[in-house]
Amino acid sequence: MKSVCGFSKLSKEEKINWLINHYMPESERSGDDLIKFWHQDDNLQKTFDEFSENTITNYYLPYGVAPNFLINEQLYCVPMVVEESSVVAAAAASAKIWMERGGFKAQVLGSQKIGQIHFLYSGRLEPLKKFFELRKDLLVQSVSYLTSKMQARGGGLKDIELIDLTKAEKNYFQIKVYFETCDAMGANFINSVLEEMSKVLVQEVSKFSLFSRDEKQIKIIMAILSNYTPDSLVESSVECSITDLDFGQMPAQEFAEKFAMAVRISQIDVHRATTHNKGILNGIDAVVLATGNDFRAVEACIHTYAARNGQYRGLTEVSCHENTFKYKIKIPLALGTVGGLTTLHPLAKTSLKLLGNPTTRELSQIVASVGLAQNFAAIKSLITTGIQKGHMKMHLLNILNMFECNQSEKAAAKQYFKDKAIVYKDVEQFIKNVREYQ
Repeated sequence: MKSVCGFSKLSKEEKINWLINHYMPESERSGDDLIKFWHQDDNLQKTFDEFSENTITNYYLPYGVAPNFLINEQLYCVPMVVEESSVVAAAAASAKIWMERGGFKAQVLGSQKIGQIHFLYSGRLEPLKKFFELRKDLLVQSVSYLTSKMQARGGGLKDIELIDLTKAEKNYFQIKVYFETCDAMGANFINSVLEEMSKVLVQEVSKFSLFSRDEKQIKIIMAILSNYTPDSLVESSVECSITDLDFGQMPAQEFAEKFAMAVRISQIDVHRATTHNKGILNGIDAVVLATGNDFRAVEACIHTYAARNGQYRGLTEVSCHENTFKYKIKIPLALGTVGGLTTLHPLAKTSLKLLGNPTTRELSQIVASVGLAQNFAAIKSLITTGIQKGHMKMHLLNILNMFECNQSEKAAAKQYFKDKAIVYKDVEQFIKNVREYQ
C-alpha cells in the first residue's frame, strides 16, 4: 500500500499501472479486467472519462425494458438499469396486470424546489425582520441576470422567506428560496443563484441604517439547494373491482384483505417499512438511472418524506370499499429531462427517446408508476407464493454463472428446477452430481 501525490494528473494507463503495482496481489498484477471494459469508440470513452474524476474504466449494469406500462391512457416501454435479477421481471408482470385493468392514473401535485442560505446573526430580531421586509425585492432582483432565462421558460425564483431558527441553534437564521426549474433538475442553477444572493445579502446588511454598528455583520455558513422537495409531489394509483384480483392463488376477497394488511404493517413497523420502500425504490432507481438522473438525491428525498411525521413509514396507501380496490403512491420527485447526463450520456438520451421525449412532469409520472408497480408485484408475491420462489427463479442463472456452468449444464438445471424451490446448496449439489456423471 502506498500514498500518492498528483494521481489525477496521471494518464489512465499510468493510473492503472500504479494501482496494480501497489494495490493488487503480486500474483494477480494485471489490468486486463479494467482495460477490457473500455469502449471501443475513443470519443465515446472520452465522454465517459470526463463524467467523473480519476476514471480508469467503465462499470457495466444491465439495461432492460419493462413493456406494457399504461399510464394516463398512454402505453410506455420503460427502460430500467438495475442488476437485481427480479426487478424488471416484476415491473413488467405488474404492468401487464394493470394494463388489463385500466392502467395507472398519475398526476403531478407540485414541482417547487428549495434552496437555503444559512447564516449567523447575533443582533436584535426586529431590525433583521425590517431589513428583510424592505430589501426582499432587491435580493430577488440582484440575481435576475441568473434567473431570466429560466423565468422565460416559465420557471425561475418564485419567493424567498426569512426563517428564525435561534431556538434550535444560537444566532442561526436562514433565507429559504423557492424555485421552479421546468424540465431541468436545476441543481447548478439553484446553487449559483444562492451563492450570488448570499454575497448581496452580506453587502446589504452592512449598509442598512436600522442596524447598529455591531449588528451590521452576518456570517454566511453555506448556500446550497435542499434535496428534500416535499412540494414537488407526484401521485400514481391503480384501481379495479376486488373481484378482479383473482390471480388463481386465493379468493379475490382474501387477496385484497391480506394485501391491505401488508400495507398497514408498513405503516406500523419501521423494519417492514424500510423493506417495503426499498422495493418501491428498486423500480424508481432503475428508471432514474436509465434516464441519467440523480438516484442518490431521489432516494434521500423519498426516505426523508417517508419519515416526515416523525416515524418512518411505508409510502403507499390502499383502500378496499364497496368492492373497489385502490392502491396509490405519493412521493416527492425532482427530476430533469434536459442538461447534465440526460444530455451527455448516449443511453440516457436513448431512454428519453424510448419514452417519447417526456417533459419532467411526464417522466415523474412514469417513475412514480413504476415504483407503485414494483411494490404491487412484491406484496403480491409476499402474500401468496412467498418472495423467494420468483426471486430465486430469476436468480438461478446468476448461481449457475458462479459455478461457470456451460450451456448444457444450464439447460439441465433449468429443467430440473422448473417446478422446485431454488436454494443455493441444492443448485450446488445438482451441478456437482451432473459433473460427476459426465
